[in-house]
Amino acid sequence: MAAPLLLDLSHTSHTHARTGIQRVTRSLHRALGAGAVAITHDPHRGTWRALERWEQANLDAEAAGARRGASWPLSAKVRGHAGRIFGGGSNPAGRLSALHPSGIVVPEVFSPAIARALPALFALTRGPRVALFHDAIALQLPELTPTRTVARFPAYLIELLAFDGIAAVSEDSRQALLDYWQWLEVKSAPPVQTISLGVDLPASAATAQNPAPQSPPTILSVGSIEGRKNHLALLEAAEELWSRGVTFTLHLIGLAQAQTGAAALARIRALQAAGRPLRYDGPVSDDALASAYAGCTLTVYPSIREGFGLPVIESLGHGKPCVCSARGALAESARGGGGVMLETVDAASLAGALGRLLAAPGEIARLAAAARARRFKTWSDYATELTTWMQALRRRS
Repeated sequence: MAAPLLLDLSHTSHTHARTGIQRVTRSLHRALGAGAVAITHDPHRGTWRALERWEQANLDAEAAGARRGASWPLSAKVRGHAGRIFGGGSNPAGRLSALHPSGIVVPEVFSPAIARALPALFALTRGPRVALFHDAIALQLPELTPTRTVARFPAYLIELLAFDGIAAVSEDSRQALLDYWQWLEVKSAPPVQTISLGVDLPASAATAQNPAPQSPPTILSVGSIEGRKNHLALLEAAEELWSRGVTFTLHLIGLAQAQTGAAALARIRALQAAGRPLRYDGPVSDDALASAYAGCTLTVYPSIREGFGLPVIESLGHGKPCVCSARGALAESARGGGGVMLETVDAASLAGALGRLLAAPGEIARLAAAARARRFKTWSDYATELTTWMQALRRRS
């Protein structure tokens, strides 16, 4: 049996949040299966170790939580401190090293505490150490990003230089990282490879026929309620269409970010109070998300900028047309059929595109057929591509 990878799930195994990075990390964990051992840095014991049963249960839980932060129960904290003091011959990191792991994958945007613990993690294997890189939006759009994230990001981008390779989720993200390192005049950087993400496809996606038109149609928008996701423009566009007598339901799904999403949340509540057909579910389980895709007429992803744009590829993978930006990583995902790409995603452009589609069921059907005709990379494909690339990497130190 081949030696496993070590997969760092230090944040995802301690939160029920289901935002983009957590969904990517959980999907990669499932796709790697027995080929990876899920690990965490235990700050209470001060060591790297395999996940315990309660942490694995967090990964497997279907319910989506409303908090982004990591949470440790008191019993785990006490157990960790006791292990640090009275551990005796117990050596969790040594047990990981004894597996002779073939490499390390860090798919999360890691914290300063994890960064300080990376040397100990790297010492557990002679194989390549790889990090996933999602985006540099904290530096590209600081005004629409939580201030703590903006403050953290420059150090994080420097810490990535310690890895043997970086797997960027899109070509746009890859170039953003390389441009930043070039601006810093970095002399020796690890290779950065674009490996686009996978998608969980419904079993019926490839064979489904044109669905019967919904009455009224439902426009679905999936994404965290935060500044750069541009929900205020979408809500203004929807209100313009409703004011003109256009009939449809707007269905929003996503965890709210308190600092940058407050204005959008207030607007959602105001429109609901005015009786507009606006449904906001907050964060939902994977099954509920799949049901929402299955039940909608089309989707809209008004985000200004993304590292990848998982909701775009998920919508198209479910055979549902998606209205999104024609720029950056979003265009990379939307190209190939089923996408309606806009040069600007302001309220007027969104209202124009959505209004045209709602008035043309035949165009929606044509776009849906184009989406269903595409061949999408699955998470299994992604895991294979990632591990194959890792096998060719050389240790830099």
